[in-house]
Amino acid sequence: MFSGTANWLRTISPLFFFSAVCAAQAQPSGDFLKGQTVRVMVGHPPGGSYDFYARLAADMLKANLPQAAAVIVENKPGGGGLIATSYLYNQAPRDGTVLAVLPETIGNTQVLEPEIGKWKVQEMNYIGSFSPVNTAFVRRKNSPSKTPEDMKKQETIVGCTGTTAQSFQYPALLKVLGGFKFKMICGYPGAGEYSIALERGEIDLVSSAWNSWRVTHAKQLKEGDLVAVIQTGLKRNHELPDVPLMQELVDDPTAKKVMEFASAGAMIGRALVAPPRIPEERIAYLRALFDKMVADPAMKEMAAKRGLELEPTPGTVVQSYSDAIVKTPPEIVEKAALAFKG
Repeated sequence: MFSGTANWLRTISPLFFFSAVCAAQAQPSGDFLKGQTVRVMVGHPPGGSYDFYARLAADMLKANLPQAAAVIVENKPGGGGLIATSYLYNQAPRDGTVLAVLPETIGNTQVLEPEIGKWKVQEMNYIGSFSPVNTAFVRRKNSPSKTPEDMKKQETIVGCTGTTAQSFQYPALLKVLGGFKFKMICGYPGAGEYSIALERGEIDLVSSAWNSWRVTHAKQLKEGDLVAVIQTGLKRNHELPDVPLMQELVDDPTAKKVMEFASAGAMIGRALVAPPRIPEERIAYLRALFDKMVADPAMKEMAAKRGLELEPTPGTVVQSYSDAIVKTPPEIVEKAALAFKG
């Protein structure tokens, strides 16, 4: 019996080792980054969760790309991330040297406002997501409205950056589809500025990424000076188990679907994305590198020391989430577009 087994092994060994060699040779190579400067672009100013994760990405890449000359972060704010998204799609080099942390809603913008979202997110290349990101509506302790039910009965002043940003659009959904008496005050440059306005009592409520709140306002949240009352996403964040999702606050089935469509980007979260038309083998290399980085205990410790959640998703899976958003039925997109106008 053993002799027969040995003969069988001898028969397949040359083929086996030839296949193994071919597989090794087929592994994607990072030689294209040798001596190059890698840019991690972020479409927001410093200080928010987009910037936090862009800097985490850059530092992880520095530790894992010894062949690169440098890895830098480039802030390109404007339009709630739209300027950076447009640049990545239309102008960024197609060689794998430019990556970006962009709004998780760029797919929504593409189908909701094609005159603004002049890109095709399905042509971009998601490398991987560091973490899903639910947006949290946070009120100050002495806000007149304490609960979502209160906010349906009396005016609540909501701070926001602009009408294309989630800080306006998510409250607008609740105002139009849920009967919330929100008064939106836009014009704040970013989350940092409207968070200060909230603490000063100029406004009652703001929405921003929970990943950012938990880092920038940990003390105020712990002491109850700031309180999360609503969240977006397709499932509740494990740190906010008692905070309802937007769609849980409405009864109409169509309204729920619209809010789920609007919240679908939460599964994309804080992700690295590359421009279109990059050679497939380079995308394969970057995706494999991302998976390796986020599994490395040293990289996990780096994120933990910064207070950043690390719940990674591979690039191909993130790509599927993004593709599903742009395939949303037109009637749901139309209702969302009307609601987003407030």
